[in-house]
Amino acid sequence: MDFNVYLLATDPNNSCRDIIHSRDTHLKIRVFCLDSEQFDPDSNEIQLYGYAGKKLYAFETIGIMAEDALDVVSAIQWYAEYIDFPQMEILPDDPRQGNHIAV
Repeated sequence: MDFNVYLLATDPNNSCRDIIHSRDTHLKIRVFCLDSEQFDPDSNEIQLYGYAGKKLYAFETIGIMAEDALDVVSAIQWYAEYIDFPQMEILPDDPRQGNHIAV
């Protein structure tokens, strides 16, 4: 069974601006901390959301390719483990817009 290896690029000036990279594919995902920064979704990309405690994250692909779309969730699950919140629920819609069941 193949497993993707993920790498993380961090911004030294913004602890909330990470980019998840897949070592073996073209997948890249930008991380946003919605509690502290503005997020304007790109309609050409995939966006998913997740809570780590009370902190809400948005995850948006960068230049998504069809063959990488299935790996988006596993990359986010890897990131949740990285931030020590493996139980993060991954949401398809921005919960701030009232499009989900309350957490």
